[in-house]
Amino acid sequence: MLLLSSVTKRYGDVTALDRLSVTVPDDTYVSLLGASGSGKTTLLRVIAGFEEPDSGVVTYDGRRLDGIAPHRRGIGFVFQNFALFPHLSVGDNIAFGLRYREENPLTDTAEMRQRVADVIRLVGLEGLETRKVTAISGGQRQRVALARTLVTEPRVVLLDEPLGALDANLRERMCDELRSIRERLKVTFLHVTGSETEALLMGDTVAVLSAGSIAQIAPASSLFSAPHSADVARHLNAYNILSGKADGGRFLSDCARFVMPGHPAVQDGTPIEVALRFDRIFVGSADAGEAPEASISARFIASEFNGSSVLSFFRAEDGTLLQVVAHLSGPPPESFEEGALYNLAFNPQDIIPFIKRAA
Repeated sequence: MLLLSSVTKRYGDVTALDRLSVTVPDDTYVSLLGASGSGKTTLLRVIAGFEEPDSGVVTYDGRRLDGIAPHRRGIGFVFQNFALFPHLSVGDNIAFGLRYREENPLTDTAEMRQRVADVIRLVGLEGLETRKVTAISGGQRQRVALARTLVTEPRVVLLDEPLGALDANLRERMCDELRSIRERLKVTFLHVTGSETEALLMGDTVAVLSAGSIAQIAPASSLFSAPHSADVARHLNAYNILSGKADGGRFLSDCARFVMPGHPAVQDGTPIEVALRFDRIFVGSADAGEAPEASISARFIASEFNGSSVLSFFRAEDGTLLQVVAHLSGPPPESFEEGALYNLAFNPQDIIPFIKRAA
């Protein structure tokens, strides 16, 4: 089990990690989701030993790792740009760590050949052993980088946005392959990404990193359906966030007023934020009579076709931008008139309220 306790890392006046604590269980796939600048790569570098924390403790199976050189930690690192040696073949890149490691370098040629062959078979690179890495595709280079790490038999593998350099179709295939490889090896993968879709798809568990701390960690389905804060909901890119205040058990803002079922027990006037999923909104004509109580009047801006869904954008009278998703597995989505006024209705039970914290 990998454990970080109150880890802080600063660069001058910038705090990259702020008393961060997290537990990563053995034999699991954990996605670490965060925006640019949230501290994702710094966290991986601290775990790997490329950076030392200013305070806090990093342990694995009860053994302190902080202060131990990276190559002695038993942790693998797959870099975002793969960091392969362009003058070496696929096989020699994979064998490099075994041949030149400081402790117990492998000198038995037959054993070296067998271990490289085993990991090449595992990642699906058969037949490419003698090919230069400059002569293979991006997806194949990604597999070489992974194989070079796995051949040293680490118990934890850190992946720094490993799919970022791949095209969309290849990313989807590599997601399946990474999960399959991890399950066969029974090691822990900690996968950093800025994509909420990738994080939810890959991770058995998803941790949201915000402002240098873990904002929430939970199974992917639980985190998506029940974010613990408006900040976490924003990272998921599936929720509209409205700001207002409590008013007699209702949410009140310049663009909406509706009952908050299970609302926080707070005094009137308390700042409140509510999260409303894009796909839980029903668009109706503003001319269809009296608007439902739980609705927002907004003007249509534009729509985007995303293959399996259509994402539509509306602007409320107070300037709030609202997004609505229509899945194409259902009835054909309605076409909206640019600039026309619509009622965006929803079930108040779908609202997730949060007390707004001071900045």
